Amino acid sequence: MKIKPRYGHFNWMAPFYDRMLGRMHHTALIEHLQMTPGQWILDIGGGTGRVAQHLAAMPVHVIVADASPNMLDGSRRKGLSAVRSLAEQLPFASDSIDRITVVDAFHHFADQPLAAAEMVRVLRPGGRLIIEEPDLRRRMVKGIALAEKLVLMQSHFYSPPDLARLFEAQGAHHLKTITDRISALVVLSKVVPTHPPSELL
Repeated sequence: MKIKPRYGHFNWMAPFYDRMLGRMHHTALIEHLQMTPGQWILDIGGGTGRVAQHLAAMPVHVIVADASPNMLDGSRRKGLSAVRSLAEQLPFASDSIDRITVVDAFHHFADQPLAAAEMVRVLRPGGRLIIEEPDLRRRMVKGIALAEKLVLMQSHFYSPPDLARLFEAQGAHHLKTITDRISALVVLSKVVPTHPPSELL
């Protein structure tokens, strides 16, 4: 299936992207990821590595995946491992990643159900997946969504409950949703398969 990537805006924003967003805190994200040493962490749509650099401060293996080559240059300058990839076509084996983060990027993916399926595919059973997105139920976010459409970013925002349902349809389990003034963290895990007793003999 041919996916048309949407990264043109980010290629030209890449040189000043980090300065535009300023210093952001990711305490809640890191807390709910529940990382342990040696795990493999995948930051999808991670761009310049502004989130991944905080994860990499811990004894884990962090990979940034993004479609924009210019944004990934920022990750590499921070010393991060980076791979150019669409969220809909992740170049990782099934059940190979312990933790996945998607911060303020899911609304940019071209085929969101396919991206959700890919994330669940590569996540290990019992692994955690956290999507941080602007909360579409907030009036301010509705204004942001409109502005992104006006500049032809082709964004599509899900409300937190709809986002949880989208991933549940792909085999994930919704653990919790944490909201603040503008954003929501949707915390999910991959269901651990159960086997009939006969298969265990």
